[in-house]
Amino acid sequence: MNAHAAKPDSFPALVLNADFRPLSYYPLSLWSWQESVKAVFLDRVNIVSEYERTVRSTSFEMQLPSVVSLKTYVKPALYPAFTRFNVFLRDRFSCQYCGIKDDLTFDHLIPRSRGGLTRWDNVVTACAPCNLRKGAEMPWDIEMRPHQMPYRPTVFELHRNGRLFPPNYLHDSWLDYLYWDTELEP
Repeated sequence: MNAHAAKPDSFPALVLNADFRPLSYYPLSLWSWQESVKAVFLDRVNIVSEYERTVRSTSFEMQLPSVVSLKTYVKPALYPAFTRFNVFLRDRFSCQYCGIKDDLTFDHLIPRSRGGLTRWDNVVTACAPCNLRKGAEMPWDIEMRPHQMPYRPTVFELHRNGRLFPPNYLHDSWLDYLYWDTELEP
């Protein structure tokens, strides 16, 4: 392919499952243009929409895909991995004690020093000041109950929350496949 036709970091393709829903909302399921072209040649995807930009080889030319759908449905996992990022996403990137969105960490509701475990139902997002204030205390003993009690979310709940934080870049061809909370034009 002609290296001048597109930069490697340009022209990502939105990847949809066979049901035309994004594989992931946060992070948004994107492939580089090289990955999407390879998937087209391997007959793993359908091209749904294209950029106006083309890539060329000595014997071939094609428009770069902007949206592709998998030919085979990939069943999403019901529950996401327990990661710091997914805890933040579940809690919508805000401290569960005071609501601010800066200097975030996570807090064990039942402190580890008191036998609390590091798992979905015992960890909440907390800002550093609230985390320090709570320390090794039980939240109800010091009037620091979280706005939302911790729980194990489903992948669908994280996708719903992820739609509240759209990425910085959205190509126009992707908008019909993303359900962002945007005002519709009359």
